[in-house]
Amino acid sequence: MTSQSVGRGPLAGLVVVDVSTTLPGCQTSQFLADAGADVIMVEPPGGNPMRRDPGWPALLRTRRSITLDIENDEGDLNTLRGLLAQADVLVSTMRPTTAERIGFTPDALAEKFPRLVAAMVTGWGMEGPFRHYKGYEALINARSGLMHSKRQLKLRPGPAYVTTPYASFGASQGAIQGILAALLERESSGLGQAVESNLVRGVAAYDTYNQFYELVLHRYPGAYQPMDTAYDDEGYPQAYLIYALLIAATKDGTWLQFAQTAPRLMQAWLVELGVAADLADPKWEGFPMLPTKELRTEWWDKMLAKVSERTLEEWQHTFETNGDVSAETYRSPTGSFDHPQVVHDKRVVVVEDPELGPVRQPSSLLHTADGPLARFLPAPRVGEHADELTALAAKIVDAVSPAGARPDGLPLEGITIVEFGVMFAGPFGATLLTDLGARVIKIETLQGDQIRNLVAFPEAGGARVLQGKESLAVDLGSEDGLAIVHEVVKSADVVLQCFRAGAAERNKVDEATLKQLNPDLVYLSAPGYGVEGPYSTRAAYAPSIGAASGISATDAGGLPHSPTDIDDLHRSGRMLHAAGACPAVQADGAAALGVGTSLLLGILARARGVAMDGMVATMLGTAHQALITYNADYEGKGETPHPDPDFYGLNALYRLYQSNDGWVFLAAPEADEWDDLVKGLASHVDLGADERFSTPELRVENDSDLAEVLAGVFAKGAKRDWETDLTAADVGCVLVAEENCEWVIQDDEFFEAGYSVEAVSPIFDEHRRTAPLTAFSRSQVQALAGCTIGQHTKAILAEIGYAEERVVDLIERKVVGV
Repeated sequence: MTSQSVGRGPLAGLVVVDVSTTLPGCQTSQFLADAGADVIMVEPPGGNPMRRDPGWPALLRTRRSITLDIENDEGDLNTLRGLLAQADVLVSTMRPTTAERIGFTPDALAEKFPRLVAAMVTGWGMEGPFRHYKGYEALINARSGLMHSKRQLKLRPGPAYVTTPYASFGASQGAIQGILAALLERESSGLGQAVESNLVRGVAAYDTYNQFYELVLHRYPGAYQPMDTAYDDEGYPQAYLIYALLIAATKDGTWLQFAQTAPRLMQAWLVELGVAADLADPKWEGFPMLPTKELRTEWWDKMLAKVSERTLEEWQHTFETNGDVSAETYRSPTGSFDHPQVVHDKRVVVVEDPELGPVRQPSSLLHTADGPLARFLPAPRVGEHADELTALAAKIVDAVSPAGARPDGLPLEGITIVEFGVMFAGPFGATLLTDLGARVIKIETLQGDQIRNLVAFPEAGGARVLQGKESLAVDLGSEDGLAIVHEVVKSADVVLQCFRAGAAERNKVDEATLKQLNPDLVYLSAPGYGVEGPYSTRAAYAPSIGAASGISATDAGGLPHSPTDIDDLHRSGRMLHAAGACPAVQADGAAALGVGTSLLLGILARARGVAMDGMVATMLGTAHQALITYNADYEGKGETPHPDPDFYGLNALYRLYQSNDGWVFLAAPEADEWDDLVKGLASHVDLGADERFSTPELRVENDSDLAEVLAGVFAKGAKRDWETDLTAADVGCVLVAEENCEWVIQDDEFFEAGYSVEAVSPIFDEHRRTAPLTAFSRSQVQALAGCTIGQHTKAILAEIGYAEERVVDLIERKVVGV
């Protein structure tokens, strides 16, 4: 493959040098390659470690490969420097200490390659108290509280191992967004800069509202009854949403995820099940907020029994004939490729690998009217393009002077986005861009986005997704309201719409209509399923997409078996809920990250003179991207790692252990980490003298024995001491936070480390919110708070030329709200 063989897509002509060796870096360059960039993969001797992942043929697609020992060979390092002289973007996952040692710090790179955008993806960040920690995903999940948030994946007490690579995908999207924003800024300044993304901020990006729920609980102790899990510790239901989001098995043992969240849909659901009349009994007064666990469980069992009276085929007939009732079948990651909507949208491609044969894999995250962004080529063999890339590195490049003086500022300053959408999955994508300086005008009904009232405390449900936005409350269904919206769009740069199929057209805010008003508009549709097709008119919820995409099956350690009795139904339902509906990380958050990335790609494409009509990013399609190492499918594919039945981890050297005051997570899976672990534990146990563990092969063979030995060691010490001592020995080991991830992110230790920052809200006054997903060496970011319904209506109307008396009239006639 040569650079000329790429040549399609909005990033065609850009050269990316990828020296990353871990998942988030490879996912970053995969997106850039999918968008048409020429990606040069610089592999260490023996090849990129990600080649050991069963999903490597998809993850490493459409790029060129050269093998260089950049850490130990000065000649190879010079070859890399030669490649960087030709490049627009560098992607790196080096630890900060390694980057410093070989001269790849932001300052050094800026001096040598002034136009280069250098993306540094790390576990914990380039600065701060955790910068020298190992960057394994599980360490971030443990220390951030995610393993505590997901604790109901199993029955035993304590935290649970999390399988889906949420943090890696989040960090990759942060890196991509930083790269695209920096490239956009370079169009004006002529200067590149360093972009930094890390896994801690990546995992914090998924939460929909729980950060503010936790804020309320801690700010007003005792005022509210905490209920951070749908089931109590004994497995009994305690949240009314389990009825709307019922997880149940059919008569023939197929698991279904229902999503009847609106009151109208819940009523239709109860009628369909034949239990609506039962609510006339005073026994069920207050449904769905039933007062005792016994009553809640009895009603739960009633619904489970009704679902089990029909086979999957019978339920499918129900969904086809009753538009108010729907459910998703739980699918494996590869099984998700056969979803009817996925097939309709052609979001699965088959790439012919020269050795493996056909490889089924997700298409690009973003589609346009022409389909995927670019054509996909098979992953290269190790060093396949060494000769041509060595020659490229030797070319002399003429120095290019910076185009102008724009040394800092917000990279998206001057960009205006008009948002049509509710809840979280699409709208939070626009929220991410407010941190980079974009102005986002949210079009709301006079009652406001329904997410505002999702939590009992006023506005807590919407505080996160509304960060940095301006609220224009308007009756879009009225002639005057539509005229206002159309006038606002005329001066906008971007429109984001997140409605189901047909809704944008009915409301006259579809792409064709708005581009007649503003031909230069970037228009992105971000529905749950698609803009047309068999599921396009269905509402999409995080648990539904989790079930359909394979996220739930991945976190649950596989699809559950057919239930044998009511206790089995209870256990599996509780586990699947934790797998797909835990608010800390779910398909909503993944989709929002993809929307932010898609918006930025559209904005950059416009700046580069590339038209991108019909842009669509779906929740289901983005979930496929997050799972690309799990869903890539080909003959002879090796087994994808999965946790043990008790969700401790993957093996003895990558798992949870109980300490004398809590839990720790040990991450030392690589062969070259064994000696450091032996030294780090030398005062407690002589692992080096134990023949059972003397080679990597024997450690695999005697994994259970090794886990038993290590469990005995860790049980004798305190979790913070283990973290301190083993980290000092350069061993990956951290304490497991035993609070929800959403609170840990804003607690003092993580706040002081820079993972959260202060903001001022009209509702919450001074408070902490997550830090922006991306940091820049030169450009600025901002961290704003949410807004109230219609807070900016008057100002926006004045801006588009509405006189004060006309605004008063519109308010009185309830065309707009303030």
